[in-house]
Amino acid sequence: MQATPDTAPVVIIGAGLAGLTVALHLADTMPVVVLAKRELTEAATAWAQGGIVGVLGSDDSIDSHVRDTQDAGAGLVDEATARFIAERSASAVAWLVQQGVPFTPDDDGPLGLHLTREGGHAVRRIAHAADATGKAIHDSLLAQAKAHPNIRLKERWMAVDLITHRHLGPEAAQRCHGAYALDIDTGRVETVPARAVVLATGGAGKVYRYTTNPDTATGDGVAMAWRAGCRVANMEFIQFHPTCLYHPQERSFLITEALRGEGGHLKLPNGDRFMARHDPRLELAPRDIVARAIDFEMKKHGVDHVWLDATHLGEPFLKEHFPTIHARCLKLGIDIAKQPIPVVPAVHFTCGGVVTDLDGRADLPGLYAVGETGYTGLHGANRLASNSLLECVVLGRTCAAHIAGSAPAQVPALPAWDESQVENADEQVVIAHNWDELRLLMWNYVGIVRTTKRLERALHRIELLKSEVLEYYANFRVNRDLLELRNLVDCAELIVRSALLRHESRGLHFSRDFPQTLPSSFPTLLIPPVRRA
Repeated sequence: MQATPDTAPVVIIGAGLAGLTVALHLADTMPVVVLAKRELTEAATAWAQGGIVGVLGSDDSIDSHVRDTQDAGAGLVDEATARFIAERSASAVAWLVQQGVPFTPDDDGPLGLHLTREGGHAVRRIAHAADATGKAIHDSLLAQAKAHPNIRLKERWMAVDLITHRHLGPEAAQRCHGAYALDIDTGRVETVPARAVVLATGGAGKVYRYTTNPDTATGDGVAMAWRAGCRVANMEFIQFHPTCLYHPQERSFLITEALRGEGGHLKLPNGDRFMARHDPRLELAPRDIVARAIDFEMKKHGVDHVWLDATHLGEPFLKEHFPTIHARCLKLGIDIAKQPIPVVPAVHFTCGGVVTDLDGRADLPGLYAVGETGYTGLHGANRLASNSLLECVVLGRTCAAHIAGSAPAQVPALPAWDESQVENADEQVVIAHNWDELRLLMWNYVGIVRTTKRLERALHRIELLKSEVLEYYANFRVNRDLLELRNLVDCAELIVRSALLRHESRGLHFSRDFPQTLPSSFPTLLIPPVRRA
């Protein structure tokens, strides 16, 4: 498929907040294609409950937000990045308001918005839409993207791999020229040329057995960029959200941090509040501390979960501020106004990712990564609550500005996908079995508390799984399950190799073999091996 600089679109892989922000900022001047491997509504953004940071109040400041981000990030936050994003937080929230996002109002609040507070924040600075902020934001932006004539939204299309100079021969200039993408409904892999490719695929939460992430979170962008020769950083820092609902019918339902921000108490089954034994900030300590505290108390007392008690806040308050949680729990027979909520930690956010600058540029020209897929140094060793949506908007806008301001590169003729040597898969059970085994071993060996021996065992088994997956990939036609498993195995290996390189405990990475925090530390940087074209 031939394309010219004037006709080649910007191809955005992922239809969450980061991807849609880029698309809406570019579409007035150039064609944009957005690929979503499931339905357009299935993005991690839509699952975000808490809100988006905005340094808006008279009691707040850029310095305060930067300080809170650094404190949460346990010494690995890039201060320049944190300041860059904090300085643009107010305009990011204002832009979302302009897009029609129905934030919870407050006549006396800055921009007419109600601000709440979450763990790790010194003041109230979280703009929210009740307890379903992500869905409100995603619905608003998705409606605008659907209505824009220059944006083509392609549901059930999954990127297989990036098309780079390696596909064009040794004389080709190093660059990303597009992607191979699977049309899931037809089973055909198409060649998609691109003026630029933006990876906005979210995180890799599904590499673990228990996660608050949607099924889309299979680390596709990180894995594709790694295979294309880009660096990744800080993959050992996997954030476990402290409070995922513990219920057999709801394995991924998040109980927002804002509920603790408004005064919810963590308790043992006997009613004992335990956070005072772990941190003076009690329930408002950063997520890594709260998650480890819950994990410690569960193991110490031999219980399957702890309780989050908000009954003292009263039914009117809970219904007004947390209607989604109230309704969902009530449907499951839990009246949060009268009963505590059973909760456990679950994987929530990937703090590392594809190394980029503040325009979203990855190592390969023509390739960008934004949102949870990218790594800018903002989150350090632990993400501060509600910084994720902010990062999506701020860097989505700078990414779009850089693409718009760059001279379009010549798009060469790209080779078609070759499946002449493969056949239809004989048994899908191989994929299902390896998927389950990978997620279980990551949960047991690479969880909240780690040891070198567990990590080494995990790496050994991942290497065996990887060889099985690659053999399967080489011999059979691809489908979504196989592609996701291939990406998850790559991400699992990156997580474990990163964890083995960190000989200390810091933020989200806690090792029994290296329990001390070193006086100074640096990001964990992984560089792909050099491959022939």
